[in-house]
Amino acid sequence: QVQLVESGGGLVQPGGSLRLSCAASGSFFSINTMAWYRQAPGKQRDLVAQITSGGSTNYADSVKDRFTISRDNAKNMVYLQMNSLKPDDTAVYYCHAIIRVRYVEVINYWGQGTQVTVSS
Repeated sequence: QVQLVESGGGLVQPGGSLRLSCAASGSFFSINTMAWYRQAPGKQRDLVAQITSGGSTNYADSVKDRFTISRDNAKNMVYLQMNSLKPDDTAVYYCHAIIRVRYVEVINYWGQGTQVTVSS
């Protein structure tokens, strides 16, 4: 059974920083792309940032130059460093990973989500 577990959310003032972490555990062959999504109340879930197994990254325009995604392949972890946070960044943040569970089977996995609230 593969699981993604996020940590690091919380309440922060505007202009502050937070670092989210996501750990993949269980039995699998390899992890392909890992990503962070977010969903604010009443809105759809949107991509925030993604990183391939080779380290190529992609960001939503709204977070470019403020957020940085990284991963540690040896630890099966992905991180999201969030700086200069704004109230509009308030959302539940979800970790996502495309995982090869067997040589011929690839499955999308989601974490349970972690709340990030930016407020004074």
